[in-house]
Amino acid sequence: MLNASFTPLDYLVIVVYLTAITAFGILRGGRQTSAQDYFLGRERIPWWIVCFSIVAAETSALTFISIPGLAYLTNLTFLQVASGYLIGRIIVSYLLLPAYYRGELSTAYAFLEQRFGRKTRSFAAIVFLFTRIAADGVRLFATAIPLKFVLNVNYPTAIIILAAIALAYTYFGGVRGVIWVDAVQMLVYLGGAGIALVFLLARADGGWTGITSAAFEAGKFQVFDWGFGAGFFQKPYTLIAGLAGGALLSMASHGTDQLVVQRLLTARSLAASRKALIGSGIIIIFQFALFLLVGLLLFGHYSGATPAELGLQRHDEIFPKYIIEGLPPGISGFIIAGLLAAALSTLAGSMSSLSSSTLLDLYGPLSGRSIDNARALRFSRRITICWAALLVGSALFFMNTSQTVVELALSIASFTYGGLLGTFLLGVLFQKPRQEDALPAFVGGILVMVSVISLKLVAWTWFTLVGVVATLLIGTLLSRLGHPPSAR
Repeated sequence: MLNASFTPLDYLVIVVYLTAITAFGILRGGRQTSAQDYFLGRERIPWWIVCFSIVAAETSALTFISIPGLAYLTNLTFLQVASGYLIGRIIVSYLLLPAYYRGELSTAYAFLEQRFGRKTRSFAAIVFLFTRIAADGVRLFATAIPLKFVLNVNYPTAIIILAAIALAYTYFGGVRGVIWVDAVQMLVYLGGAGIALVFLLARADGGWTGITSAAFEAGKFQVFDWGFGAGFFQKPYTLIAGLAGGALLSMASHGTDQLVVQRLLTARSLAASRKALIGSGIIIIFQFALFLLVGLLLFGHYSGATPAELGLQRHDEIFPKYIIEGLPPGISGFIIAGLLAAALSTLAGSMSSLSSSTLLDLYGPLSGRSIDNARALRFSRRITICWAALLVGSALFFMNTSQTVVELALSIASFTYGGLLGTFLLGVLFQKPRQEDALPAFVGGILVMVSVISLKLVAWTWFTLVGVVATLLIGTLLSRLGHPPSAR
């Protein structure tokens, strides 16, 4: 059942490492006595820990597995999108974060209730839940790729194993434990990528020049692509599409997505939250550069062979193949352990954000009932179990896709992010729109995206921009029509 390329030392490293890091997360999480403890933590967390946690939460398995595969398949133009990510975070830090720190907000969508009304908050939460379960189903599948190689099991078995471990971790650790483990894991998996890069160079005939010559000849070191001309809006990695699309996608994911906002609200102050968010944008550029470079070295190592020629099904499997078959015993185990633990903590954060939004944005406001701390905590944990099961179903659904998992996850997020971000901007930038304007605009933005995606009018990097523009146009036009006052 086990992979012949993996030694007993590798398996021992994985077991010891995962056991130790899980224990660390539970201990750092402490004892939770209420839903607030479980979702926000009793004590504020240092900004640099929150910063590392954001990086780990948004990348982990997707970055570790799919970005090297993307570079192997294409080139370095994804760095244009990564640069846009930093721009988007700077805008969120000064445009949206101040609104979240006015009053005691428990989720990102509580702001929408303050600005528009309860219905807008509930609808935004529902959109978040559906988007997150789809996108994180892809993340769970991505994490199952290396486990499939290690254990020689099929994808469904690997997915169920990972979900069970992540559920146990989330159930006991709470968000504080998740964040601290995330911070540790970011350092571990970046170190693992660095080790892999060193071994690729050290074992290459001719060193750097020898291993990169094939990539240079294939044009894989191209970073910028102006993309002007025919098919401009069909190219995902042009300079304008990368910067604009990356900025707006990052504004949505880091300003309106509960997965990240939940972490930002655990910081000690608005200033600390800003440092964490902008710092994560700087780190993410260097992180993407590192993993893209690994992909180019793998292209040289395998002489540009196709996945089929390597006995693989997809480009996402190339880096896991090298880790297991091309690195010394112990080193392979350490890198796979770091990858699995980082991905598990990301999944734990997803489960936590899904259950927190369900309880705080939907159950509490819609039921109109207050429940005691102990009961709320028990209910929160039961919700977490339900979302874990749905994540497994989502991962199984996306298992047979031919698209690289990082592009698939970002495409899914872009599907609704435009309407979500557009609604937030409608509330922050304009004073006149009300709930009667915001809800139709939100729905209209999503419907526009359904049409755009179905007809394949633009590449995925343009999705969020199209959704934002449509939402803002509909919302501002409706607000100008005028309407009688109504209750929220």
